[in-house]
Amino acid sequence: MKLSEVESTMQKAIEATQRAFNTIRTGRANTSLLDRVMVEYYGTPTGLKSLATINTPDASTITIQPFDKGSLNLIEKAISLSDIGLTPNNDGQMIRLNVPPLTSDRRKEFVKMAGKLAEEGRISIRNIRRDAVDSIRKDEKNSEISQDESRDLQDEVQKLTDKYTSRVDELLAEKEKDITTV
Repeated sequence: MKLSEVESTMQKAIEATQRAFNTIRTGRANTSLLDRVMVEYYGTPTGLKSLATINTPDASTITIQPFDKGSLNLIEKAISLSDIGLTPNNDGQMIRLNVPPLTSDRRKEFVKMAGKLAEEGRISIRNIRRDAVDSIRKDEKNSEISQDESRDLQDEVQKLTDKYTSRVDELLAEKEKDITTV
């Protein structure tokens, strides 16, 4: 496993963590809150974004306009069953979600959720490091690289791990600030 491969895989882990953070409410209307909502459409779980146009006309409202009016009730049901904590208002044409300001207890819950997502990101980065180090040791055992090269490569992998782990911590700090800012 090359260092460039290790770095690009770790970068993908950072991007996945960022996407996960985007699904956490911060008190402002944001269409990415609905990224994880899956609608049972003709027997197949389908992402909400592929079934409807999602907009934020103001800071506290999300509107969902389905491409197929017949899916309106299915979308409403999927949002109700999801864990986003918003109640859909169906007017027969579109669904409106009012995003209320967060209570301090709800903010604390979201900060905990962000911490769990950050830890998942750190774990995936550490798993990438473990796989890379195993690959380096295997190459050393098969006499493809020397002990010194092996040690140097392992040090480089550790430096990348530290860099990307600290990036996850930065993202977490930003998200916590977003959540706790009233």
